Amino acid sequence: MAVLIDAIDVKRRTLFEIDNTPFACLEVEVNTPTARGGQTLVRLKIRNLLTNAVFEKTFKAGDKFREPDLQLVPASYLYSDSNGSHFLDQESYETLTLADGVIGHALDFLIGGTLVKVLMYNGNPIGLELPMLVELEVASTEPGVRGDSSSGSVTKPATLETGLEIRVPLFIKEGEKVKVSTESRGFAGRA
Repeated sequence: MAVLIDAIDVKRRTLFEIDNTPFACLEVEVNTPTARGGQTLVRLKIRNLLTNAVFEKTFKAGDKFREPDLQLVPASYLYSDSNGSHFLDQESYETLTLADGVIGHALDFLIGGTLVKVLMYNGNPIGLELPMLVELEVASTEPGVRGDSSSGSVTKPATLETGLEIRVPLFIKEGEKVKVSTESRGFAGRA
């Protein structure tokens, strides 16, 4: 039997199902009325995991949600083509294909062999979970000039091997590997 989750127990990052559609909670706001007999309401900002649509919805505290049939499957990135992006399931060695709409900006961080987790819903791939940091090579950047800190910033633009542009410290050179945060999309250190 499916586990039921009360609306009042939903927290940030909780996964649940409404009308056979999986959702992830982004924000929670609980409104408790001061009048006697008033009903506690839970306002949720949620993301539809199938369409990536984000919206707000209010529920009664006692409303119940089912826990969705979701699994995170370890996979490695293979390549992208007109059919989508292809990943190799590390357990079953099957190829999983995700549409470009599902991938979003994740391709900015993916090179062949990058390990990720593919989110599966009822056996079908619906999303991707990137590692916190990825190592990418600097494809092009201008040489840093000493004393070029008049603007107060000691960074320069760099284009990485995936085409992602970030700001890096002046000492980083072309061909070097850097760590990039997939959350902030910024420089996180030398690799």
